[in-house]
Amino acid sequence: MSRRSFTTLLATSGAAAVLALTPASAQAAPFQGGNYGAYGMEGQYPTISSCSGTFGQVGATRYAEGMALKYFYSSKCGSFARIENSRANCAAVLERSNSGAGRADGWVSETVDPGITYAYTKIGNNLNGRVSRALLACDGHVLAQTGWY
Repeated sequence: MSRRSFTTLLATSGAAAVLALTPASAQAAPFQGGNYGAYGMEGQYPTISSCSGTFGQVGATRYAEGMALKYFYSSKCGSFARIENSRANCAAVLERSNSGAGRADGWVSETVDPGITYAYTKIGNNLNGRVSRALLACDGHVLAQTGWY
């Protein structure tokens, strides 16, 4: 997969503000844009008691520069993105499409904490005809992404 500009990708999906919000080195932090939060479960981490243990990985793990991107789904709660073996300045991103057309209307991201090598996003509600996908972004570029599920 060619490295597309993260700015270009996010600008076309309505999430360009993530670049301005993602500091070069900071504590892990969630960021969101578009209409993220418009649906139930959005804004919650997948570890909340009502969702814990309901997620399963969908699709193959994607790799870039030795880092892993995984996409998880629960028919009860929605989906989230997780990155592993990550370096600094990287983020897990989940894009969600309202219509199921594979065009992001809302997104949420989570940066990697200094001293750890993973991050996972809050839940995106891709239930009832909506779809979502996961991205691994580092230094302003998308390095890997999943399909829309």
